[in-house]
Amino acid sequence: MNQIKLVDASSGFKNFLKEKGHSTSTIVAYGKDIEQLVSFLGELQKHDVHNVSKEDIEAFLAKMNKDGYTPKSISRKINSTRTFYRFLKINEYVTDDPSLLVAHPKYQLAPPRILTPTEYRALRDAARNDARMSAIIELLLQTGIRIGELTSLKLSDIQKESLHVPSMEKHAERTVPLNKRAQEALKRYLDVRPKATEDHLFITKSGKPFLIRNIRTSVERYFRLAEIKHAKVNDLRHTFVAHHLKHGASIILLSKILGHKRLSTTERYLEYVPNRASESQSLSEL
Repeated sequence: MNQIKLVDASSGFKNFLKEKGHSTSTIVAYGKDIEQLVSFLGELQKHDVHNVSKEDIEAFLAKMNKDGYTPKSISRKINSTRTFYRFLKINEYVTDDPSLLVAHPKYQLAPPRILTPTEYRALRDAARNDARMSAIIELLLQTGIRIGELTSLKLSDIQKESLHVPSMEKHAERTVPLNKRAQEALKRYLDVRPKATEDHLFITKSGKPFLIRNIRTSVERYFRLAEIKHAKVNDLRHTFVAHHLKHGASIILLSKILGHKRLSTTERYLEYVPNRASESQSLSEL
């Protein structure tokens, strides 16, 4: 069996996550979780991967609970720890996995925030004089793509009535329809888009790619201007799903457009959509 200290294993774990194609946000979150775990174990004078017990991990989680972490966050830390032990076993640093003996805390998922027609029209109105942000909001709302997918779009991904969404991390590439409202918003933006050698669709005034954190901040600023409370960028995707389910769009069709790996991910929205219309194979505009 190979020998390794917990601190060194923590560093190697991040490279393992990158090699496995995990998203940047997952790598950061899981990496911090394991750093917290290793720090806590160090306080217990446990520096070797072989000396960690189920009770040690439970003590760590109990401290997280005492420090105010939510059950959902603690559940993620268990997932991080289990992934960490999978890395340790693959590299033959351990044979036993004490994390499998630790139970997840019970918690209920909060229902998705779905914007009302009045709200998303107010958001659209708030951004009407900003061609770039107007196009971003319409693309997110009318196609349901993820914000990470939007930031990776290139000029060549825009087709006449469809949008090519490149593969990204664990999400396969796909083609999604572009309705008239999305097409018009894109045209207005492309007419004023700065001339640049950069082929990313959304760029800054200096011609650099418009970064995901800045897009998120900008959308949230327009939420505030439109006086829409408790809403985040991902809620535009939730709204897309709920709107089309309500209007009878096929769940299979929606699942493909959204890039869901499992149909059940799309089906979970049904409980938030009362009075669903009869099934249709077409999509309506929001």
